[in-house]
Amino acid sequence: MPVIEVEKLEKSFRIPHEKRTTLFEALTGVFKPESYEVFDALKDISFDVEEGEFFGIIGENGSGKSTLLKIIAGILYPSSGEVHIRKKVTPFLELGVGFQPDMTAVENIKTYGTIMGMSKHDIRSRTDDILEFAGLERFKDTKLKNFSSGMQVRLAFSTAIQTDPEILLMDEVLAVGDMDFQQKCLDVLNNYRKEGVTIVFVSHDLGSVRRFCDRTLLLHKGEQVALGNTAEVIDKYVYGEQEKNVSEATHNAVDSDPAILAEDQTYLNNSRWGDQKVEILNVEFYDKFGNLSNRFNSFDVMTIRILYNAHEKVLDPIFGIALYSEKGENLFGTNTELRDITIDHIEGKGHIDLKIDSISMLSGRFLLTVAIHSRTHNPYDWHDKLYHFDVIPTGRDAGLFDVPCKWII
Repeated sequence: MPVIEVEKLEKSFRIPHEKRTTLFEALTGVFKPESYEVFDALKDISFDVEEGEFFGIIGENGSGKSTLLKIIAGILYPSSGEVHIRKKVTPFLELGVGFQPDMTAVENIKTYGTIMGMSKHDIRSRTDDILEFAGLERFKDTKLKNFSSGMQVRLAFSTAIQTDPEILLMDEVLAVGDMDFQQKCLDVLNNYRKEGVTIVFVSHDLGSVRRFCDRTLLLHKGEQVALGNTAEVIDKYVYGEQEKNVSEATHNAVDSDPAILAEDQTYLNNSRWGDQKVEILNVEFYDKFGNLSNRFNSFDVMTIRILYNAHEKVLDPIFGIALYSEKGENLFGTNTELRDITIDHIEGKGHIDLKIDSISMLSGRFLLTVAIHSRTHNPYDWHDKLYHFDVIPTGRDAGLFDVPCKWII
């Protein structure tokens, strides 16, 4: 039997067009109707969560994830629809709410523990465990105003996990602390999962969502886009918004229209050179489904397509690419000559594909240079860092690139 049932849930907010903060403004406003617009934060959301299930919610900023969690927690009321909860809910939404800067760490543990529903006996018996988990034993009598923001969040999380939840609502809590503390948080999640705690998990960290969640809900501008197997929903999130991705990918193209804006033309003049016997018309990125995109999961397949137009018959051309970080650091480069690929000649319009079997970059935006030149390195058309694509993390390793490795004990 589901422990959370959400049926046809909707939530709207009224956004006033004018601000009334003084008594005079309030009195004069009596004779003037208040104008406002309605913002629909959630529209017709329906799903259920089974007992012991690890349920993910993903989507871009402003998609309604936090609003949905607050309604499940009882912090907000829905405009319409129903939410049925059959177990005790412990929300990890606004970590640190109730903290007082002029109180010590121990005093704040007592206050925050009370807010989280812990008894006085539990707070007293678990205070040392809380400080140890947060790594703040030395600072137990230090006032909170002298803590860094990271220390405060660690203290809040460490206090919150001392509750005995039946349903746990978590909103981006794995973003707290350094790598060691995040590993502690992940260990807590694993323990909760083994104990059969129901967890609703909101995060932009798709690697953690993929690792933990049994099912996942995808929201987009307040609407329910997908619900089901986590891997399939993440693919829908990364690759599914084809109109947006195609638009962004097309925007990456070099505009050969003579009406191009002057500032863009100046930029192109500094980033493009060659005699243009062969002209690069466009560069396109294709995902594992064969769709045009510029956003990819790490480790997925990607195809880079270079579209060209040879204005005359060109013998033995060489096509090449180079990858750069956003900071302009050269990460990788290759060309058809280095890969022992010989192209007899090209003439007219055509394209050549570079298939990447597994994207080794872990996360971030990457710049692409493409070029066509002769075997004597005379450039026909060289586009320096004129294209880019984004990689979405699917794992937890740090850095720019994956390095295949394994620990041996």
